[in-house]
Amino acid sequence: MRRLGHHRLHGKAGGVGTKGMVAKLSIGVIVLLICTLSLLFSFNIGGSPEPTRPSKINVEELWESADSGGWRPSSAPRSDWPPPTKETNGYLRVRCNGGLNQQRSAICNAVLAARIMNATLVLPELDANSFWHDANGFQGIYDVEHFIETLKYDVRIVGKIPDVHKNGKTKKIKAFQIRPPRDAPIDWYLTTALKAMKEHSAIYLTPFSHRLAEEIDNPEYQRLRCRVNYHALRFKPHIMKLSESIVDKLRSQGHFMSIHLRFEMDMLAFAGCFDIFNPEEQKILRKYRKENFAEKRLIYNERRAIGKCPLTPEEVGLILRAMRFDNSTRIYLAAGELFGGERFMSPFRTLFPRLDNHSSVDPSEELSASSQGLIGSAVDYMVCLLSDIFMPTYDGPSNFANNLLGHRLYYGFRTTIRPDRKALAPIFIAREKGKTAGFEEAVRRVMLKTNFGGPHKRVSPESFYTNSWPDCFCQMNPKKSSDKCPPDNVVEILESRLESVGDPDSTSQTNSTVAGLER
Repeated sequence: MRRLGHHRLHGKAGGVGTKGMVAKLSIGVIVLLICTLSLLFSFNIGGSPEPTRPSKINVEELWESADSGGWRPSSAPRSDWPPPTKETNGYLRVRCNGGLNQQRSAICNAVLAARIMNATLVLPELDANSFWHDANGFQGIYDVEHFIETLKYDVRIVGKIPDVHKNGKTKKIKAFQIRPPRDAPIDWYLTTALKAMKEHSAIYLTPFSHRLAEEIDNPEYQRLRCRVNYHALRFKPHIMKLSESIVDKLRSQGHFMSIHLRFEMDMLAFAGCFDIFNPEEQKILRKYRKENFAEKRLIYNERRAIGKCPLTPEEVGLILRAMRFDNSTRIYLAAGELFGGERFMSPFRTLFPRLDNHSSVDPSEELSASSQGLIGSAVDYMVCLLSDIFMPTYDGPSNFANNLLGHRLYYGFRTTIRPDRKALAPIFIAREKGKTAGFEEAVRRVMLKTNFGGPHKRVSPESFYTNSWPDCFCQMNPKKSSDKCPPDNVVEILESRLESVGDPDSTSQTNSTVAGLER
């Protein structure tokens, strides 16, 4: 058969064809060069490439920490970091509202705010009424002496605003109350807040949750947040001992996984995920939502399709089974009271019968009395931090899960399993419609694309408290000077600077503060 147009490759037209081929080849070379440069550039972001993703899920490897890529946690100052001065601009009081982990990030912000304003921080107050109805304050949960000692190079901290003694008279300083704007920039603290502090000698910021911008273009300020969060904020010795006892009992039989099963009334009401519940349960959820959240039209099918609904206990079990975890896996559940009761837990328990919580592992009187309070939450936090694998089932507005993800990253890139609810939603919906063929393989494909706890670039809306890499990390063999680890004698350097300030009363002030709080 004659091929039409074949004769055009010869004669005069042939020259044009050759030029066209050369042009196409040139374009191809340019495209290839651009792709190569793009690939090389992507590998140099942050000083080194992020660890490559695995081609398959190996459960045995997941029990170990993730690939660090040559990074290690480090929140010590790396540039000139003067100690707090003898002269203070005034006293800063804050009231941290919300649950334990919302309060935790607020405490980090309070320390940073005090540093920014050269203020003396009054030991933060923990709101006892808004959520937990728990009377335990800061000194009932955290090791106060350790908190003050750890931050002595950064800020001055006192237990309460001292009285002013003048001309034989004693005068109490009343803190001027201000409601700070949400995510306030540093400039607000250096202008509005500082002006009020200088005028009144003390200010009281309330409420104090998310009241300082997370993304700050000052790496030393960000590292201070990490020093507070991962070094200074240590639970009281009896809470640490209780947590370690539970971890020892769980680990005595091998590896264990912790799961933050966020299938509780408040989160379900917030998410607007009602349709899987019976009419009476839906009524309860709608009432709770109306009383606690802004009015908004939420359509369940639309919410679920975009991954806005918490995973059900059964869905959590199906994900783990698809990843090849077997029914001998020991699982610690960190959760409040699950909404809907045993009928939702039963399918999960069938798949993974070795389920525990802090009450079942250690039914002590202390935990029984405050299992839903700050102490119970603190124990859950520590057990999840120390577990071999941690899995949050809803890491949207969940401060517990988000803070733990950041802490485990800082604690040595400990393995996390973060299900992509949006990508998994159509797979679960298809299964419910009877399309079960290839279900587990589809789940595995989604899970392979997730990060298992290694260093990764923070992309909005991911919080700094969820991922402080690379700000609070350094490289053993850096390619950029900004990634270099601080000197080994950094503490000695900070100590000598503190001594040069010449405040002989600092130690006695710390001791008297702690003694006063414990009386």
